[in-house]
Amino acid sequence: MSKSLYERLGEDTGITSIVRRAINIHMENPNINARFLPYKERPEYFETVVQHSINFFNSGSGGPAIYEGRDMETAHKGMNISPAEYMYAIDDIFESLNEHNIDDDTKKDVLAILWSLKGMIIAK
Repeated sequence: MSKSLYERLGEDTGITSIVRRAINIHMENPNINARFLPYKERPEYFETVVQHSINFFNSGSGGPAIYEGRDMETAHKGMNISPAEYMYAIDDIFESLNEHNIDDDTKKDVLAILWSLKGMIIAK
């Protein structure tokens, strides 16, 4: 029996580390950081967004977390995220996956999930 995506991503600890690092990379990326830097001024809200992101990845990969945030379309409504911005965000997530030594097959599975979400996020 093969391991679940949740297990391959390092379970709770690994997913938390991957997501937190990806968000930090977003904040450093001049192509998309304008979307993330304002959260620094609202640290409690920022932590809520981070925790929602962690829970989303955790539950979406087969983990036990319960995602209680808004659906993707509602969460991104009015943001008018461009396809290029979405690709920058994916690149940042992959940088984090690489830093965490995630294998290629697992990265392909993550990409499939991210790609399935794009229609719910881009230009909403």
